[in-house]
Amino acid sequence: MKIAVDAMGGDKAPAEIVKGAVLAVQKYPCEIVLVGDEKIIRGELGEVNLPITIRHADEVIAMGEHPADAVRNKKNSSIVVATNMVRDGECDAVLSAGSTGASVTAAQLILRRIHGIGRPAIATPIPTPRGTTLLLDSGANVDSKPEHLIQSGIMGSLYAEHVLKIKNPSVALLNIGEEETKGNEQAKETYQLLKGLKSINFAGNAEGRDIPRGKFDVVICDGFVGNVVLKFGEGLALTIMELLTEELTANGGAKLLGKELIDTTLKNMSKRFSVSENGGAPLLGVDGCCVISHGSSDARAICSAIGVTVNYVGSKIFERIKAAL
Repeated sequence: MKIAVDAMGGDKAPAEIVKGAVLAVQKYPCEIVLVGDEKIIRGELGEVNLPITIRHADEVIAMGEHPADAVRNKKNSSIVVATNMVRDGECDAVLSAGSTGASVTAAQLILRRIHGIGRPAIATPIPTPRGTTLLLDSGANVDSKPEHLIQSGIMGSLYAEHVLKIKNPSVALLNIGEEETKGNEQAKETYQLLKGLKSINFAGNAEGRDIPRGKFDVVICDGFVGNVVLKFGEGLALTIMELLTEELTANGGAKLLGKELIDTTLKNMSKRFSVSENGGAPLLGVDGCCVISHGSSDARAICSAIGVTVNYVGSKIFERIKAAL
């Protein structure tokens, strides 16, 4: 399995991207092609006897650039070159921690959508006390029609079953209440369509609080709402960790509970919430494997995202999605 990694994308590129690739090829059955400025990448990589090669690309798409314009005009940018390698059959998948918009646009323009898919969706795994909840769409499309949400439900269910190994995953529609009459016109129409769909285990509406509790295996919404939910959750998790640390270490708490116990507890909780442990998010619905990693990804996060990519490719999920649709 060969994975094209955008070495120039992300807040900590290329140093952490390269380190993550080195960790990954020693952990997962894959080869890595680092795409970007060869001289810079070589300086970070050095001479290693590992299944890692470099493909030169002398342009980079910055976070603030308009995705469609940048993808069309910067033909030799690292994300465009890496995505072309998947289209041309040189690599099995592309991974980037760079601009999400550029990754999604490149995948749609170069790999194209799977027949029957109106709009692809980013499927983000969210850790919960019960395991994992898959949220989609978490940012690929901000305006979705009911049929797009139906497609997300089908794709999310298949991914949860065959990649996350959840048997008969429950699928819910994110809404402002449990009753099927709640929500805007989009939500009410989507509910009726989902209710009549026999190919997934539709479990009704999900409220926002149900996501972190893990009440459902898959939760679907449009990308605008999903991205807000995701970033609110990230901020809340960090705030809880800060408040918990403050309370445990204040007023003699460290002496009462023991510093070692507190440090272990905080470390374990931080690990469960960490981007580094939860890997990347697949872009479902394009005709090729594209995985998007968090912009702040460090080496461990990139390594984890490559692990997600290996599982994604190995699951043959494309064939299942095509057949289902």
